[in-house]
Parts: sequence; C-alpha cells; structure tokens
Amino acid sequence: MPPADAEGFHADNPATGEPLPERYPVADWAELDRLAAGAAAAFESGADTAAVAAFLEGYADRIEANAADLAAVAALETGLPEEGRLRNGEVPRTVGQLRQAAAAVRDGGWRRPTISDGNIRSILEPLGPTVVIGPNNFPFAFNGACGGDFAAAIGAGCPVIAKGHPHHPGTSRKLAELMTDAAAAAGLPEGWVSLFYDCAPEDGLKLARDPRIAAVAFTGSKRAGLALKAACDETATVGHFELGSENPVFILPGALAERADAIVEELAGSALLGGGQFCTQPGIVVLPGGQAAATFPAALQARFDDAPTPPLLSENVVKGLQAGVKTLTDAGAERLPAKGPEAQPGFRFPNTVLTATAEQFLADPDLFQTECFGPVSLLVTGTNAEQRRALASELQGQLTVTILSDTGGSDDEEYGPLAAILRRKCGRLLNDKMPTGVAVVPAMCHGGPFPASGQPHFTAVGIPAALTRFTRLACYDNVRPERLPAALRD
Repeated sequence: MPPADAEGFHADNPATGEPLPERYPVADWAELDRLAAGAAAAFESGADTAAVAAFLEGYADRIEANAADLAAVAALETGLPEEGRLRNGEVPRTVGQLRQAAAAVRDGGWRRPTISDGNIRSILEPLGPTVVIGPNNFPFAFNGACGGDFAAAIGAGCPVIAKGHPHHPGTSRKLAELMTDAAAAAGLPEGWVSLFYDCAPEDGLKLARDPRIAAVAFTGSKRAGLALKAACDETATVGHFELGSENPVFILPGALAERADAIVEELAGSALLGGGQFCTQPGIVVLPGGQAAATFPAALQARFDDAPTPPLLSENVVKGLQAGVKTLTDAGAERLPAKGPEAQPGFRFPNTVLTATAEQFLADPDLFQTECFGPVSLLVTGTNAEQRRALASELQGQLTVTILSDTGGSDDEEYGPLAAILRRKCGRLLNDKMPTGVAVVPAMCHGGPFPASGQPHFTAVGIPAALTRFTRLACYDNVRPERLPAALRD
C-alpha cells in the first residue's frame, strides 16, 4: 500500500508518479470489529430476496448514472484509459454483473431446491458475512465494493464488508456512497454493506480469522493471498482466492506455418492489453521448431516496440517486473533488445520479450513460471511434440491455457494427447483465440487449479455459478411444511 501516517495515506497518479492530494484513513482493529459486528447483526436480522434484488438493481442504476464521474476518478488513480476501457467498457460490464446477479436472486432456481422421498429436502443457503478484497487492475469489474465477487456474495444473500484498494481509494469512496444509498433505498438492514479503505496486514488476517466472518474472497498477489488463505484455514473460514496465472499459449507447427503473421498480431494485442495487466495475459508462449518459429521472437519484439508503453498501475508493478525479469534472465532466459519507454513520466516498463529453450524450462519449470505481471512474455523456443507434452505436464495450475492449431487439420494428431494433459491444468481451455477476454456468461469458468485459485471447483465469473461459492447446503428432514423455506414447500 502507499505510505501511511497519522493522517492516513494517499494514492499516486500512475501517469505522473506524483502523489494525489486526498488522504484516506487506515482502519484499526476497533473499526474492523465494528464492521464485523454490524455485518453479523444484519445477517441475523435477515433480508428478503426482493430487497437484495432491489439493492443490486438500484446500485447498478446509480453506477450507470454516474459512469462519467466514476471513470474520471478511476483513470486518475489507475492510469487506465477513461474512454474505451473504463467508462465504455468496464463500467457497463460491472453494471451488467450486478443486474445478472439480481435476476438470479429473483429466479432462485440456482439454489437447487431438492425434495426426496421421506420428506427430506435441501437447498443452498447463504454462508454469512463475507469480506471481499479486490485487485487494482480492474477498479470496477473486480472491485471489492461492486465487482464480481461482491455481486455474487450479495446475490447469495451474504452481507459484504468490502476492502477498498489503497491505489484507487477515491474510486472506492464514490462507489461506497452509491452503495450505501442504494442499500438504504432497498431497505437492507444497516451493516449489510460496508467498506474500509485499508488496514494493517495483521488486522486483515485477524478479520479473516474472526468467527463472525463466514467467507473471504480475494483477488491479488500470490503472497498476500496465501497469507489470507492460511488465516482462513485456521478457523475453517471459506476462502476463495485468485492468485495469478501465466496463461500459456501453445502454438503448434501447422498453425505457425499457416498464419504466423496473424499470430504475432493477435499475441501482441493480447499480451499488451491494458499494459499487460490482465490476469489472463499470455505470459508463456510455447513455440515449435522450424524457420517460421526462428523469426517469430524478433517479429513479436518488433510489434512490442511499435506499441505504446502506457503507465502501469503502481510503482510496485514496475518493481515486480524488474524482479521477475531479473529472476528469469539470471536463470538463462535471453531478453531481446527492446525499445524502452521514451522519456515519459509515471510508472512504466518496456514491452519485453524473453526467450528460453525447452531444455532450460524443463530443467527448472517452477522458476521459469515466475510471474511477470505486466507487458512481458516468455517464449519457449524450438520445442518438439514430446517436449510440448513434457512442458504441459510441468505447468502449475492456470486460469487459462490456449492451443493454436492449423485450421486445415495438420495438427490434429498432436492436439488430442496435448489437450488431455492441459485440460487438467486450467479452468478454461481455449482453441485458436487469445485468452484475455473473460465473458460474463453462465458457462464461463474464471478459476483453475492451485495456484491460479485456491479452489479449482468454483468460478469467479459467470452467474449463477459464481453465487454458489457463498452458500452451504442446508437439509430439512421431516420439517413441517409451514416451517420450511418457501422454495422447499410443496
């Protein structure tokens, strides 16, 4: 987080590197204790589904009505483009998620009401107060106070304590104002939604262990996420963690022979989208041998050189890239000569292509999967089919894995055995498209085996499936009809 003192902390402007003037408070344990007590009391008093749905719809309406103002503040704090990315892209996505969650609440079928012989009935019911911690790279769509985890937890019937991100606190403040207004208008109990800007790490871990907290949802760094996960495990608090992914792309020989130039363009566009700061950014690319592959790294670096070097989210992102690239080059990866950012202010890093051989990667696969969150891609060069399968077997859990193959069928023989390995390594397996788009549709899986996420059997995107993460199975055995939840009555 940015430096804090007795007067709180400030965010920085990534485009200039200069501090922004507003200061925000760091919550102490007394404040977190108050929020936990409020959420627990609200859950005890309960909220009917009509009020929850009305809140989600009313909140979506308020965000939509204030889109321009929200996007302007978020652009200042994140360096992301106000037009195109934020106001016209991410805000509508966020509004759509909230409305989808409201529709799921009203429908209720996703709770899987089940009636068996012997008057035994079951249904999914909300876990209880949930802490939602969002990342910096999506200040709306994954924000702790309005993003996908927030919408899912609220839709499941859980009060939410949202943690604002310390690098975009002004955005969080504006969202919190709209959130509390919508909650009051819908008639939700006081304490059903709340927000704090930041806290000391030890207080955050204490909150995760608190018995009043039923669940924690986190998107962010592996280091912070694992610390939270350990705290949750101490008290069996349900935890959902998205921790990072290299999203490997396997380019098969026929695909490269068929459309090498097009793949260079597609890969560069995906790898550099949003300054490379997407959780689905293709950070590892596996290339075959052959002449087309021999010229691929230089062609990709030329495309990287032609692309802008936008401001990155924070100074910490730049430091992380410097450390990650050094780790890889110290291990033997080659850094291709690149045109660095021209003399521009702010937090920036050159668009970077690294190369390593299959032998180097296989000698230390965990090291060569070091995450470089930003505009960096590692090309594993000169592989044959056997090495590609060996590489696939050594992959850690991923959000996505992509296979690019010849549309004429020349790669079909290799595809089956390779895909069988890769299917077990990721939440979403893609063919012949880049992974950076994550559609908010019911069939989406945005999760994967550890360390991409903490639990591989859930998704953070896609409604209604994402809502089930914040529920438990409740069984009613021979309970009288008038005592049953309405959805379980005959």
